[in-house]
Amino acid sequence: IKAAYDLSMKLTIIFNSCKCKEEAFKKLALWYNEVEAAGIDSFRSVARSIETHYLTILNYFNNRSTNASAEAFNAKIKSFRASARGVRDINFFLFRLQKIYA
Repeated sequence: IKAAYDLSMKLTIIFNSCKCKEEAFKKLALWYNEVEAAGIDSFRSVARSIETHYLTILNYFNNRSTNASAEAFNAKIKSFRASARGVRDINFFLFRLQKIYA
C-alpha cells in the first residue's frame, strides 16, 4: 500500500510542481519507470494511458488549463436531455438549451 501511495503522490507532485513541458516529460518518464519496477497492475494501466496520450497530457503544462468546463457543460446537456425524456424537435431543443444556458 505504501508503494502505491508513494507513486500516486509522486504523480501529484509532477502535476503540481512542473512549469514546462520538458521538465514534466522527464519527470513523467522517471515516474513511468518506477511504475514498471513496482509491478502494481492498477498503476500499469494508468502508466499505459499516460504513455498513449502523453502529447495531449503535456499540453496541460503550457497554460495549466483543462477541458473540464467543456465536460461540465456536456454533462448539463445530457442531464437536460434526460429530463426532457429524449429529443424529437432538434431545433426547439437547441433553442431551449440556448435560453437556459446562454
